[in-house]
Amino acid sequence: MALLDHLGITVDDLERGRAQFHPVLMALGYESGGEDDHSISWNNGDETEIILYAWDEDSGPHRHGRVGWQHIAFAMPSRDEVDRLHAVALDAGWTAVRDPKEYPRYTDRYYASFVEDADGIRVEFMHNPPHDSA
Repeated sequence: MALLDHLGITVDDLERGRAQFHPVLMALGYESGGEDDHSISWNNGDETEIILYAWDEDSGPHRHGRVGWQHIAFAMPSRDEVDRLHAVALDAGWTAVRDPKEYPRYTDRYYASFVEDADGIRVEFMHNPPHDSA
């Protein structure tokens, strides 16, 4: 089975990206990885790595809904964890796109929130337990 090994995200300002991503990724259980003048990384054990890259040209922020990145969703073990990560992201300067709520159009158990960083990168925190454990 193929699993996500790493995710690279280009940001306009690397230090602003660090300020926004670091608290959220740490709250998700990631640890600081390596860094240089053009990138910063976080690791989840020997598994998934998330890397922020600096952009050298003025390209403007990402716009949700255009071709390319849509969003990444992190599965949380409970609704309380969705709420907690949403608050961590807001405290780190992310903008709430959708506050935590139920999404019955997905399943009758789906609970999620959506946030965007200063570059328009969208992240979802979601809880959707199996039907028999809801």
